[in-house]
Amino acid sequence: MPELPGAEARGPRTVGPVLVRFRRAAKGRACAWEAVRPPRTRVPGSTMAAGADVPHDLATFVVEQALGIEHGFWGCVAQGATFRSLGRKRTPQGTEVVRRRRGELDAAERRVNEAYGAWKRGEPTPAADALDEALRRWRALGEDDVLELTWSAPVPRRRGSRP
Repeated sequence: MPELPGAEARGPRTVGPVLVRFRRAAKGRACAWEAVRPPRTRVPGSTMAAGADVPHDLATFVVEQALGIEHGFWGCVAQGATFRSLGRKRTPQGTEVVRRRRGELDAAERRVNEAYGAWKRGEPTPAADALDEALRRWRALGEDDVLELTWSAPVPRRRGSRP
């Protein structure tokens, strides 16, 4: 399945790719997701209201990918974070990921909200193509259809390295 714009490969990754399945549920009024981290760890996600717009966690996914945000919500899920909102028991290791990345998570949330807000207002944003495509694909789903995307975070550049 083709990826959304901005989600293309960016070279080596810090964590293995994570498959995320966004399912349109409740007659199209809800979105539920599940992530599968290597080797085969299932991460049940939250269920959120959805309608004609891009569901919140899907929008977060595509904006973080489009902006190359490594340690936002999805990057932390890929690293094993256990958030209170997820359907898994919180673990010491997962809680430590959240604690260690708290500042980056907060900054990522601000950037995602800014990009999403700009897109909703029709203003330019580097995430516009990815959000347009996510909206198109979300609206094309039928009841209980799934949109599968692969999360892989960019590797931070070393000082002095070339792009």
